[in-house]
Amino acid sequence: MDNRKEVREFLATRRAKLRPEDAGLALFGGRRRVPGLRREEVALLAGVSPDYYARLEKGHLQGASEAVLDAIADALRLDEAERTHLHNLAQTARTSPRKATRRKVAAQVRFSVLRVLESMVGTAAFVRNSHLDILATNELGRALYSPVFADATNQANLARFNFLDPASRGFYPEWEAASDTSVALLRTAAGADPFDKALTDLVGELATRSDAFRTRWGSHDVRLHRTGTKSFNHPLVGRLDLDFDALALPADSGLTLTAYTAEPGTEPAEKLALLASWAATEADTEADAQADESRAERRR
Repeated sequence: MDNRKEVREFLATRRAKLRPEDAGLALFGGRRRVPGLRREEVALLAGVSPDYYARLEKGHLQGASEAVLDAIADALRLDEAERTHLHNLAQTARTSPRKATRRKVAAQVRFSVLRVLESMVGTAAFVRNSHLDILATNELGRALYSPVFADATNQANLARFNFLDPASRGFYPEWEAASDTSVALLRTAAGADPFDKALTDLVGELATRSDAFRTRWGSHDVRLHRTGTKSFNHPLVGRLDLDFDALALPADSGLTLTAYTAEPGTEPAEKLALLASWAATEADTEADAQADESRAERRR
Protein backbone atom coordinates (compact mmCIF):
# COMPACT_ATOMS: atom_id res chain seq x y z
CA MET A 1 0.00 0.00 0.00
CA ASP A 2 1.15 3.56 -0.76
CA ASN A 3 2.00 4.97 2.67
CA ARG A 4 1.90 8.62 1.63
CA LYS A 5 -1.50 8.15 0.06
CA GLU A 6 -2.73 6.36 3.19
CA VAL A 7 -1.50 9.19 5.43
CA ARG A 8 -2.94 11.90 3.19
CA GLU A 9 -6.37 10.31 2.97
CA PHE A 10 -6.53 9.32 6.63
CA LEU A 11 -5.72 12.81 7.90
CA ALA A 12 -7.97 14.48 5.33
CA THR A 13 -10.95 12.28 6.24
CA ARG A 14 -10.42 12.87 9.98
CA ARG A 15 -10.17 16.62 9.37
CA ALA A 16 -13.36 16.58 7.30
CA LYS A 17 -15.30 14.95 10.16
CA LEU A 18 -14.51 17.63 12.74
CA ARG A 19 -16.58 20.83 12.72
CA PRO A 20 -14.96 24.12 13.80
CA GLU A 21 -17.47 24.56 16.63
CA ASP A 22 -16.63 21.05 17.91
CA ALA A 23 -12.98 22.07 18.12
CA GLY A 24 -13.76 25.35 19.90
CA LEU A 25 -13.04 27.48 16.85
CA ALA A 26 -15.31 30.37 15.91
CA LEU A 27 -16.45 30.38 12.30
CA PHE A 28 -14.58 32.91 10.26
CA GLY A 29 -13.73 33.65 6.66
CA GLY A 30 -17.27 33.46 5.28
CA ARG A 31 -18.43 30.45 3.34
CA ARG A 32 -16.28 27.35 3.82
CA ARG A 33 -15.14 25.53 0.70
CA VAL A 34 -14.20 22.31 2.50
CA PRO A 35 -16.08 20.18 5.03
CA GLY A 36 -14.72 20.14 8.53
CA LEU A 37 -11.54 21.91 9.56
CA ARG A 38 -9.07 23.65 7.29
CA ARG A 39 -5.43 22.60 7.39
CA GLU A 40 -4.40 25.86 9.04
CA GLU A 41 -6.99 25.31 11.76
CA VAL A 42 -5.56 21.86 12.54
CA ALA A 43 -2.09 23.41 12.61
CA LEU A 44 -3.30 26.06 15.06
CA LEU A 45 -4.85 23.48 17.36
CA ALA A 46 -1.76 21.23 17.19
CA GLY A 47 0.68 24.09 17.78
CA VAL A 48 2.62 23.63 14.54
CA SER A 49 3.06 25.87 11.53
CA PRO A 50 0.53 25.60 8.66
CA ASP A 51 3.34 24.75 6.23
CA TYR A 52 4.61 21.95 8.47
CA TYR A 53 1.15 20.46 8.94
CA ALA A 54 0.51 20.69 5.18
CA ARG A 55 3.70 18.70 4.61
CA LEU A 56 2.62 16.07 7.14
CA GLU A 57 -0.79 15.72 5.54
CA LYS A 58 0.89 15.16 2.17
CA GLY A 59 2.29 11.97 3.67
CA HIS A 60 5.68 13.05 5.01
CA LEU A 61 5.38 11.59 8.51
CA GLN A 62 8.84 10.06 8.73
CA GLY A 63 10.31 13.02 10.60
CA ALA A 64 7.38 13.67 12.92
CA SER A 65 8.09 13.12 16.61
CA GLU A 66 5.81 11.23 18.93
CA ALA A 67 4.88 14.52 20.59
CA VAL A 68 3.86 16.08 17.26
CA LEU A 69 1.81 13.02 16.34
CA ASP A 70 0.03 13.18 19.70
CA ALA A 71 -0.63 16.89 19.24
CA ILE A 72 -2.21 16.24 15.85
CA ALA A 73 -4.23 13.38 17.31
CA ASP A 74 -5.48 15.71 20.04
CA ALA A 75 -6.31 18.44 17.52
CA LEU A 76 -8.30 16.02 15.39
CA ARG A 77 -9.88 14.42 18.48
CA LEU A 78 -8.82 10.96 17.40
CA ASP A 79 -10.03 8.01 19.44
CA GLU A 80 -7.71 5.26 20.66
CA ALA A 81 -7.92 3.23 17.44
CA GLU A 82 -7.35 6.28 15.22
CA ARG A 83 -4.45 7.50 17.37
CA THR A 84 -2.77 4.10 17.17
CA HIS A 85 -3.37 4.01 13.42
CA LEU A 86 -1.67 7.39 12.99
CA HIS A 87 1.38 6.18 14.91
CA ASN A 88 1.44 2.99 12.83
CA LEU A 89 1.38 5.04 9.62
CA ALA A 90 4.29 7.12 10.92
CA GLN A 91 6.24 3.99 11.80
CA THR A 92 5.70 2.67 8.29
CA ALA A 93 6.88 5.99 6.83
CA ARG A 94 10.16 5.56 8.72
CA THR A 95 10.64 1.97 7.53
CA SER A 96 11.97 0.89 4.16
CA PRO A 97 9.84 -1.92 2.66
CA ARG A 98 13.06 -3.85 1.99
CA LYS A 99 14.10 -3.64 5.64
CA ALA A 100 10.64 -4.13 7.09
CA THR A 101 10.16 -7.09 9.37
CA ARG A 102 6.69 -8.49 8.84
CA ARG A 103 4.71 -9.52 11.85
CA LYS A 104 4.33 -13.26 11.64
CA VAL A 105 0.63 -13.93 12.16
CA ALA A 106 -0.06 -17.30 13.74
CA ALA A 107 -1.43 -19.66 11.09
CA GLN A 108 -2.80 -22.28 13.46
CA VAL A 109 -4.61 -22.38 16.76
CA ARG A 110 -2.71 -24.08 19.55
CA PHE A 111 -4.20 -27.23 21.10
CA SER A 112 -4.46 -25.56 24.49
CA VAL A 113 -6.57 -22.78 22.95
CA LEU A 114 -8.73 -25.39 21.24
CA ARG A 115 -9.31 -26.99 24.63
CA VAL A 116 -10.34 -23.60 26.03
CA LEU A 117 -12.82 -23.21 23.16
CA GLU A 118 -14.35 -26.62 23.78
CA SER A 119 -14.63 -25.96 27.52
CA MET A 120 -16.82 -22.88 26.94
CA VAL A 121 -20.12 -24.73 27.22
CA GLY A 122 -23.12 -22.49 26.54
CA THR A 123 -20.88 -19.86 24.92
CA ALA A 124 -20.52 -19.47 21.16
CA ALA A 125 -16.83 -18.88 20.53
CA PHE A 126 -14.32 -18.81 17.71
CA VAL A 127 -10.75 -17.76 16.99
CA ARG A 128 -10.02 -15.48 14.03
CA ASN A 129 -6.95 -13.81 12.61
CA SER A 130 -6.50 -10.18 11.56
CA HIS A 131 -7.75 -11.02 8.04
CA LEU A 132 -11.09 -12.09 9.60
CA ASP A 133 -10.51 -15.75 8.75
CA ILE A 134 -12.25 -18.04 11.25
CA LEU A 135 -9.55 -20.54 12.22
CA ALA A 136 -11.36 -22.53 14.91
CA THR A 137 -14.74 -22.67 16.63
CA ASN A 138 -16.40 -24.58 19.38
CA GLU A 139 -19.57 -26.53 18.62
CA LEU A 140 -21.93 -23.66 19.42
CA GLY A 141 -19.78 -21.11 17.62
CA ARG A 142 -19.95 -23.10 14.41
CA ALA A 143 -23.71 -23.47 14.81
CA LEU A 144 -24.13 -19.72 15.35
CA TYR A 145 -22.07 -18.90 12.27
CA SER A 146 -23.40 -21.77 10.17
CA PRO A 147 -24.41 -19.44 7.27
CA VAL A 148 -20.74 -18.37 6.96
CA PHE A 149 -19.68 -21.99 6.49
CA ALA A 150 -22.57 -22.90 4.19
CA ASP A 151 -20.78 -21.60 1.09
CA ALA A 152 -17.22 -22.91 0.72
CA THR A 153 -16.25 -19.98 -1.53
CA ASN A 154 -16.35 -17.72 1.55
CA GLN A 155 -13.32 -19.65 2.82
CA ALA A 156 -14.64 -19.10 6.37
CA ASN A 157 -13.76 -15.42 6.03
CA LEU A 158 -16.13 -12.94 7.66
CA ALA A 159 -15.35 -10.12 5.23
CA ARG A 160 -15.97 -12.30 2.16
CA PHE A 161 -19.24 -13.45 3.69
CA ASN A 162 -20.21 -9.88 4.49
CA PHE A 163 -19.62 -8.44 1.04
CA LEU A 164 -19.73 -11.33 -1.44
CA ASP A 165 -22.43 -13.63 -0.06
CA PRO A 166 -26.06 -12.43 -0.42
CA ALA A 167 -26.93 -14.54 2.64
CA SER A 168 -25.14 -12.02 4.86
CA ARG A 169 -27.92 -9.43 4.44
CA GLY A 170 -30.39 -11.87 5.94
CA PHE A 171 -28.03 -13.10 8.63
CA TYR A 172 -27.14 -9.62 9.91
CA PRO A 173 -30.26 -7.54 10.67
CA GLU A 174 -27.91 -4.57 11.08
CA TRP A 175 -25.95 -5.30 7.93
CA GLU A 176 -24.62 -1.76 7.47
CA ALA A 177 -23.09 -1.72 10.95
CA ALA A 178 -21.64 -5.22 10.51
CA SER A 179 -20.11 -4.16 7.20
CA ASP A 180 -18.63 -1.00 8.70
CA THR A 181 -17.02 -3.08 11.43
CA SER A 182 -15.52 -5.62 9.02
CA VAL A 183 -13.87 -2.93 6.92
CA ALA A 184 -12.66 -0.95 9.95
CA LEU A 185 -11.00 -4.07 11.37
CA LEU A 186 -9.25 -4.80 8.08
CA ARG A 187 -8.14 -1.16 7.79
CA THR A 188 -6.77 -1.34 11.35
CA ALA A 189 -4.88 -4.54 10.52
CA ALA A 190 -3.46 -2.97 7.35
CA GLY A 191 -2.16 -0.02 9.35
CA ALA A 192 -0.47 -2.33 11.84
CA ASP A 193 1.12 -4.50 9.13
CA PRO A 194 1.13 -2.72 5.75
CA PHE A 195 3.50 -5.28 4.23
CA ASP A 196 1.08 -8.19 4.73
CA LYS A 197 0.62 -9.44 1.15
CA ALA A 198 -2.24 -11.80 2.00
CA LEU A 199 -4.17 -8.93 3.55
CA THR A 200 -3.41 -6.66 0.60
CA ASP A 201 -4.66 -9.37 -1.76
CA LEU A 202 -7.87 -9.78 0.24
CA VAL A 203 -8.53 -6.03 0.21
CA GLY A 204 -7.87 -5.93 -3.53
CA GLU A 205 -10.28 -8.81 -4.14
CA LEU A 206 -13.06 -7.23 -2.10
CA ALA A 207 -12.54 -3.76 -3.58
CA THR A 208 -12.74 -5.22 -7.08
CA ARG A 209 -15.87 -7.27 -6.46
CA SER A 210 -17.88 -5.09 -4.05
CA ASP A 211 -18.87 -1.44 -4.40
CA ALA A 212 -20.04 -1.47 -0.78
CA PHE A 213 -16.60 -2.56 0.38
CA ARG A 214 -14.75 -0.12 -1.85
CA THR A 215 -16.80 2.85 -0.59
CA ARG A 216 -16.18 1.91 3.05
CA TRP A 217 -12.49 1.30 2.47
CA GLY A 218 -12.17 4.83 1.14
CA SER A 219 -13.54 6.21 4.42
CA HIS A 220 -10.34 5.16 6.26
CA ASP A 221 -12.24 4.27 9.42
CA VAL A 222 -10.45 2.11 12.00
CA ARG A 223 -11.75 0.40 15.11
CA LEU A 224 -10.81 -1.54 18.22
CA HIS A 225 -13.42 -4.29 18.48
CA ARG A 226 -13.30 -5.42 22.09
CA THR A 227 -16.82 -5.70 23.47
CA GLY A 228 -20.40 -4.85 22.58
CA THR A 229 -23.64 -6.35 21.30
CA LYS A 230 -24.20 -8.00 17.93
CA SER A 231 -27.45 -9.08 16.33
CA PHE A 232 -28.14 -12.12 14.15
CA ASN A 233 -31.09 -13.54 12.26
CA HIS A 234 -30.30 -17.20 12.65
CA PRO A 235 -32.10 -19.59 10.27
CA LEU A 236 -32.99 -21.96 13.12
CA VAL A 237 -33.78 -19.80 16.16
CA GLY A 238 -34.50 -16.37 14.66
CA ARG A 239 -33.35 -13.06 16.08
CA LEU A 240 -30.44 -13.25 18.51
CA ASP A 241 -29.01 -10.20 20.29
CA LEU A 242 -25.81 -11.37 21.96
CA ASP A 243 -23.08 -9.73 24.00
CA PHE A 244 -19.57 -10.31 22.70
CA ASP A 245 -16.09 -10.02 24.15
CA ALA A 246 -13.07 -10.13 21.83
CA LEU A 247 -9.87 -11.18 23.57
CA ALA A 248 -6.48 -10.89 21.87
CA LEU A 249 -4.24 -13.94 22.37
CA PRO A 250 -0.87 -12.41 23.37
CA ALA A 251 1.04 -15.63 22.71
CA ASP A 252 -0.35 -15.91 19.18
CA SER A 253 0.28 -12.76 17.15
CA GLY A 254 -2.77 -11.54 15.28
CA LEU A 255 -5.24 -14.03 16.76
CA THR A 256 -8.38 -13.05 18.66
CA LEU A 257 -10.82 -15.22 20.60
CA THR A 258 -14.38 -13.90 20.38
CA ALA A 259 -17.08 -15.17 22.74
CA TYR A 260 -20.85 -14.59 22.49
CA THR A 261 -23.06 -14.87 25.56
CA ALA A 262 -26.53 -13.84 26.70
CA GLU A 263 -27.82 -12.77 30.10
CA PRO A 264 -29.33 -15.77 31.89
CA GLY A 265 -33.13 -15.93 31.95
CA THR A 266 -33.58 -13.78 28.84
CA GLU A 267 -35.06 -14.77 25.50
CA PRO A 268 -31.65 -14.64 23.77
CA ALA A 269 -30.28 -17.02 26.42
CA GLU A 270 -33.13 -19.45 25.78
CA LYS A 271 -32.54 -19.30 22.03
CA LEU A 272 -28.81 -19.78 22.48
CA ALA A 273 -29.50 -22.85 24.63
CA LEU A 274 -31.86 -24.18 21.94
CA LEU A 275 -29.15 -23.67 19.32
CA ALA A 276 -26.65 -25.47 21.57
CA SER A 277 -29.04 -28.42 21.91
CA TRP A 278 -29.49 -28.58 18.14
CA ALA A 279 -25.72 -28.40 17.59
CA ALA A 280 -25.12 -31.24 20.07
CA THR A 281 -27.72 -33.41 18.34
CA GLU A 282 -26.15 -32.69 14.96
CA ALA A 283 -22.71 -33.59 16.34
CA ASP A 284 -24.02 -36.88 17.77
CA THR A 285 -25.70 -37.73 14.46
CA GLU A 286 -22.50 -37.01 12.54
CA ALA A 287 -20.45 -39.09 14.99
CA ASP A 288 -22.87 -42.01 14.60
CA ALA A 289 -22.69 -41.76 10.83
CA GLN A 290 -18.90 -41.77 10.92
CA ALA A 291 -18.91 -44.78 13.24
CA ASP A 292 -21.27 -46.65 10.89
CA GLU A 293 -19.06 -45.81 7.94
CA SER A 294 -15.98 -46.99 9.81
CA ARG A 295 -17.65 -50.32 10.69
CA ALA A 296 -18.72 -50.77 7.08
CA GLU A 297 -15.15 -50.17 5.91
CA ARG A 298 -13.82 -52.83 8.30
CA ARG A 299 -16.30 -55.41 6.96
CA ARG A 300 -15.11 -54.96 3.38
